[in-house]
Amino acid sequence: MFPNSNLAILLILFTCTAYIPTKGTNYDQEYANQILSSAHKEKDWLVSIRRKIHENPELRFQEFNTSALIRSQLDELGIFYEHPFAGTGLVAQIGSGFPPVVALRADMDALPLQELVEWEHKSKVEGVMHGCGHDAHTTMLLGAAKLLNERKDKLKGTVRLVFQPAEEGGAGASYMIKEGALGNAEAIFGMHVDFEGPTGSIASIAGPALAAVCFFEAKIVGKGGHAAEPHNSVDPILAASFAILALQQLISREVDPLNSQVLSVTYVRGGTASNVIPDYVELGGTLRSLTTEGLLQLQKRVKEVIEGQASVHKCKAHVDMKEDDFPSYPACVNDERLHQHVKTVGGLLLGPENVKEAKKVMAGDDFAFYQQVIPGVMFSIGIRNEKIDSVHPPHSPHFFLDEDVLPIGAAVHTAVAEFYLRGRSDSGLNGDG
Repeated sequence: MFPNSNLAILLILFTCTAYIPTKGTNYDQEYANQILSSAHKEKDWLVSIRRKIHENPELRFQEFNTSALIRSQLDELGIFYEHPFAGTGLVAQIGSGFPPVVALRADMDALPLQELVEWEHKSKVEGVMHGCGHDAHTTMLLGAAKLLNERKDKLKGTVRLVFQPAEEGGAGASYMIKEGALGNAEAIFGMHVDFEGPTGSIASIAGPALAAVCFFEAKIVGKGGHAAEPHNSVDPILAASFAILALQQLISREVDPLNSQVLSVTYVRGGTASNVIPDYVELGGTLRSLTTEGLLQLQKRVKEVIEGQASVHKCKAHVDMKEDDFPSYPACVNDERLHQHVKTVGGLLLGPENVKEAKKVMAGDDFAFYQQVIPGVMFSIGIRNEKIDSVHPPHSPHFFLDEDVLPIGAAVHTAVAEFYLRGRSDSGLNGDG
């Protein structure tokens, strides 16, 4: 028996330690072959699910049909789930029902984007498209549910499968957390398709991986008048011009060059006539930082600069960080031990040559909200295949998915979860008695 204090320390250490499977053992290779084989046998089913979702995309918090499709499949498989979370989300649970508990997450929502790829299963909804691969994410997690359910008696703990709405700007993860979707999960893994990595590869990185993100808009109000008499007006276009130039100095002169931040003004609107100074100008854009603290500081300074420049030019400014429409996302920071776990399991399934070091990118993902609660890793899975033109980036109307990734992703999800539970159980802290 350990003294209480020592036991508490050991519990914390084990909780933060992911299992790293032994490389090269016959059992591990046998497992890898088995799970990949089982996944590939489900390819036709996975493709059919993905195409149904792709043809019928739904925007954030409107994923009612997608959610119903997932639930119908879980019902057929006899898998327990809870619903709803965050309106359309659901959480399936497989295993013993006891700790350790690990979570896998997939997002379900589509983009307000017109698909320009002409193929048999093109989106049937005008102006809405799965242009970021969330249809694949959902399908791969559903595939993992099937594979894990087939092995449920061997699971040394519990897997929670989190099907989440509203990743695209709606901060759906934060609502899922508030409503208890994580349960007793102690770690979480998320996977995102990557158009740069070849199909059959994965990539991960420890530490900062994705940026903290927010959007902003500003309205600079002056006094309109005839362009021939500017002295009788208060020109908001001039004020907006100085504000935009001043904003660029925030990155070049106030941020440590070793700390990555981005400030982009993406639109300016003001006036409709060539000979009239308008009453106001609107502008807006996005702010990004590889640290959450950096984003908060940038938000503060953007407001100060726009209001200050407006005042200098005798205008007034109203700055809105759009929290109601597009809540700020924290930075996505990957846990070091879980990152190593993903690399090792990925190497076991796919071969070490197909496990890459991911690049930091200034895109954001609300997976970061989960990482503020428990350790987690967001890693990528390649879909690049020049032969079928699966080469376009997310949020492109030409985005196209190599469906060969579906069984691979299902297998990776399954192995990452099962090996994690096995390692935690082997540590002696299985929590069931």
